[in-house]
Amino acid sequence: MFHRRIDGPIPRAVKAEGVWIYDETGKKYLDACGGPICVNVGHGRVEIADAIYRQARELAYVHGTMFTSDPVETLAGRLAVHSPEGIDRFYFCSSGCEANETAIKLARQIHIANGEKDRYRIISRWNSYHGATLGALSVTGKASMRDPFLPLMAPSVHIPPPYCLRCHFGLSYPGCGIRCAHALEEAIWNEGRKTISAFLAETVLGSTIGAVVPPREYYAIIRDICNHHGILLILDEVMCGMGRTGKWLGLEHYDITPDMITLGKGLNGGYAALSAVGCKKEHLDALRNHPGNFIHGHTFSHHAVAAAAALSVVEILEREKLIDQAADRGRFLEQRLAALSDHVHVGQIRGIGLMWAIELVRNKKSLEPYPRNDRLSERLAEQLKEMGILIYTCTGFSNGDGDAVMLGPPFIISEAELDVTVHAIDRALNQI
Repeated sequence: MFHRRIDGPIPRAVKAEGVWIYDETGKKYLDACGGPICVNVGHGRVEIADAIYRQARELAYVHGTMFTSDPVETLAGRLAVHSPEGIDRFYFCSSGCEANETAIKLARQIHIANGEKDRYRIISRWNSYHGATLGALSVTGKASMRDPFLPLMAPSVHIPPPYCLRCHFGLSYPGCGIRCAHALEEAIWNEGRKTISAFLAETVLGSTIGAVVPPREYYAIIRDICNHHGILLILDEVMCGMGRTGKWLGLEHYDITPDMITLGKGLNGGYAALSAVGCKKEHLDALRNHPGNFIHGHTFSHHAVAAAAALSVVEILEREKLIDQAADRGRFLEQRLAALSDHVHVGQIRGIGLMWAIELVRNKKSLEPYPRNDRLSERLAEQLKEMGILIYTCTGFSNGDGDAVMLGPPFIISEAELDVTVHAIDRALNQI
């Protein structure tokens, strides 16, 4: 086995139920991060397993160029109901990075179809994550992930993130005038406005920087800039979508409509590999009216079994009102995490819904980070794992240094289980 991690042994999981994962020794772990902020409806859902079983018996696989199927058609319709008006066409892939690469390629082909063949470059943000494959990595903004592969990457442009704690411009909100949003306008002019295809951004910034929620004015400015320059706005909702922020999509907190969205993680809740790109009918019409087809595809795109799993996840979210519950549990978690704010090495606690981060600092007043070589986030995560609590780590967002840990549990987590989690973090912080 070529394990995902090769720097040491990892336990073998044998069972998962609710918010708990069990290894082969019988030890149980509270999954306070939903894996990579992925598991939203909980582990061991029999109805999802049954949906997968029924679909696999009836129709497991057909090639997306030859057939469609009921699950993908139905799922697309259900997602359209919960998306901004106009986002009503969905293309299904297998992972978040595939969805983002699909969106990048779709944006390029939309511009070609509209007679703007010079538009090919993507602007994204530093300290972002859009995937590990080469196309998605080109627009990802985490230097340590990019550095080994720089010679292989497509050219892209990055602007500073809306990270108020460590503002790139040395300003303070709200007197800053949302300077980080206006950086997009500058990048467009400096890089050649007629060459820019799209701006791609995580609506709520994820695991590379730790649950950063942009100021409420940010996306209205971004939307206006994109409109002015004829640039497509793609919002990456892979992590923050499907209820994670306490609403179906993170963009609902900003009352804007992008040109495309990408979904993953919570779309399938961890049960099957599925992601999606949502776009507008007018985009498909432009492609249809242009000679050719959408030049793209994967063997396992539009997969009937994966779509059946995701459809079951959507039905659970709707039936059990779990997105409202995510908002409610998120408020409870925010209150409990506030007790950690006075810790001498907690620089900030931030987040929304059930997507929270604790940034750790060496000096609370100056916000001096720990050196990356100290591996503080990893050590804290390892300590908590020994205690039976799973969290997610975020590193390197402060000029290569910087440590944070993230919480993103299943929406079904109880208040008592959240209390257990926060108390364990408090103990582990003091021990580390």
